Amino acid sequence: MKWIAAFFCSLIVAAAVAAQDTPSAASSAPVAPVAQDWVAQSMQRHTWELGVVAGGGTGLGKSDGTQFAFGGARGGWILTGNHLPGILRGNFEWAVGVLPLYAVLLPGGGGVYGASVRPAIWQWNFTSWQKCAPYVAIVGGTVFTTSNVPPGNTAAVNFTEGLAFGSYIFVKPRRAFSAEATFGHLSNASIGRHNPGYNATFLFTVGYSWYKGGH
Repeated sequence: MKWIAAFFCSLIVAAAVAAQDTPSAASSAPVAPVAQDWVAQSMQRHTWELGVVAGGGTGLGKSDGTQFAFGGARGGWILTGNHLPGILRGNFEWAVGVLPLYAVLLPGGGGVYGASVRPAIWQWNFTSWQKCAPYVAIVGGTVFTTSNVPPGNTAAVNFTEGLAFGSYIFVKPRRAFSAEATFGHLSNASIGRHNPGYNATFLFTVGYSWYKGGH
């Protein structure tokens, strides 16, 4: 529950920033991005995102005694320009995450350690605001551990998929902090003899990103 509370606190901060940046309805539509429109300056078509990330989380339901912790990096490429009207306006980004530090902390103490790769992070960035860019993403990846997860006659390779909600908060052009919550699932897809998996997980991630290139 602490992870969920932290996520909603982050959303409140993002909303406050966005509210300050939303243009007045009475103002005329700008011809070009204003100097303080850091989102427009940073999240352009063919821009590369390079970032560091860290986080943790918990299983939900029957697996709520299991905790997760991880750290690593991500790289993304914004494939499109902006599309859709109003607050739905945004662009599509394909990102990849590499987490060389990944721990599954088991109920009663002890842990299993390994790494994770997320080759499919399909993300829609909402770009209507000047200093805040919320996003939603579908995330898919693989977790490799030194022993079976969950413990037992299962497997040391598991697959993850989830739905992520987050926001970038820009501190200057092409520099942004991020906060993200992912509701997901982890299982071995029956490559092990048993596949109990973790049917529901909640992960909270924070990061810092740099943006390069674009036009």
